[in-house]
Amino acid sequence: MDILWQYQFRIILLGDSTVGKSSLLKRFTDGIYSDVADPTVGVDFYARSLDIEPGVKIKLQLWDTAGQERFRSITTSYYRNSVGGLLVFDLSNRKTFEHVREWHKEVSEHILPHHMVYILIGHKSDLNKDRQVSRDEAEQLAAEMGIRYVETSAKCNSNVDRAFELLTKDIYELMKMGEIVTRDGWDGVKSGLTAKVLYPADDEEALATAVPERGCHC
Repeated sequence: MDILWQYQFRIILLGDSTVGKSSLLKRFTDGIYSDVADPTVGVDFYARSLDIEPGVKIKLQLWDTAGQERFRSITTSYYRNSVGGLLVFDLSNRKTFEHVREWHKEVSEHILPHHMVYILIGHKSDLNKDRQVSRDEAEQLAAEMGIRYVETSAKCNSNVDRAFELLTKDIYELMKMGEIVTRDGWDGVKSGLTAKVLYPADDEEALATAVPERGCHC
């Protein structure tokens, strides 16, 4: 039996093939990591709940999209029904970083006139010797897009939970401000049986301060 939740957020992972989207999701939802992973065909589904604040449980529906072009017609149908997106690139593969803008543009244009809450993820931080993208240029790209940036490693379990928590918190805060609301026919956000009345937070500390980013030490 599913635990009662106040809200359900549908979140989609975006990025080229082999950047490690499936590994991130398996680490976050099941707490496991494998060096061998089959490529995603179309879209895979995962789920996990987060207690975002006392008395507020958010159920996350997580959609893992295939990065290959031949599956694009399938994955685009999931864009409109998602409230949040993780833009994932491989820190050891510069081309995947260069494609982030294309992913961001494609999704943003596809969901107009609505918007999606994004976070930029530099994945495989454990491969520091093979790094092809500096933290400074990744942070600059994130700043230009107006979103957060976090470096993660599914292998080392570094900042994986933090990335999803930050995105979930950002979406929830936008709901408090009335910038994100539930809509008929839209599955991005759903209210549960015990949904609470939301009020803007007063001088609430940012989650980024409360949960500092950790480096990879594997």
